[in-house]
Amino acid sequence: MLNQLQRELPEGLVVDAAWLERHGYYRSLRQTYVNHGWLERAARRVYRRPGPELSWEQVVISLQTLLEYPVAVGGRTALELGGLAHYVPRVHAEVHLHRDRALPTWLPTLQLPQRLIDHRNTRLFDIAVPELTSSDLSAPRTDGDVQAWARGGFVAVSWGQWNWPLMVSTPERAVLELLDELPARESFHQADVLFEGMVALSPRRVQHLLERCKSVKVKRLFFFFADRYSHAWLARIDRAKVNLGSGKRALVPGGRLDSTYNITVPEDLYAV
Repeated sequence: MLNQLQRELPEGLVVDAAWLERHGYYRSLRQTYVNHGWLERAARRVYRRPGPELSWEQVVISLQTLLEYPVAVGGRTALELGGLAHYVPRVHAEVHLHRDRALPTWLPTLQLPQRLIDHRNTRLFDIAVPELTSSDLSAPRTDGDVQAWARGGFVAVSWGQWNWPLMVSTPERAVLELLDELPARESFHQADVLFEGMVALSPRRVQHLLERCKSVKVKRLFFFFADRYSHAWLARIDRAKVNLGSGKRALVPGGRLDSTYNITVPEDLYAV
């Protein structure tokens, strides 16, 4: 059984007691493995094979592959991983996760330096998060899978010395996820700085995601910021296919009403 565990549970990844029991590692056997140092407890009823210090990447990869949760790294975190948000200061060390179903209740009990922020994907998009399995840890997916993920605004990037897949939102999707956080968790200034540097978005992907986005606020904000910099990809977006709703959206108390998109934005965005 120990050899089987070493094959099924890669070093450093985490699983819960339910996963271990499904694979034949019942309570007494788990305790024996813990006593011998072959397993260690990461939290109550959560285990891992001893390895490097537990990181948020290992936790998310475990959720995506071994535990088969449809969850992706999104928003600000995805932009940071893509090198697009490194010049925007972070107030808190957070990792933003976008999921299709509830994540395990033990997740907040893990001792991580970062805070895992949980977002319900279906609130913003009608596109499902791609599902990975344990086989993805050792065998790359076909080009067809990769292309389908990209159309939905996702990409699997390689992480660590093992090149494990980490499902992440593409920049086109991640920026929409970040705009959803305005103005409560992100600032207009930060979004403005981000858009200035977004010179290489895919217009086809932007078009698809805007048409599938459920939030009128997010879509109006996207066009508001995109208009300020007029990157080349913007001219290839068919705005007539994007539903911007009706009525005004008061996003900033005392802000200026942008007459094009009927949203209130900070006055200082108009400063020369």
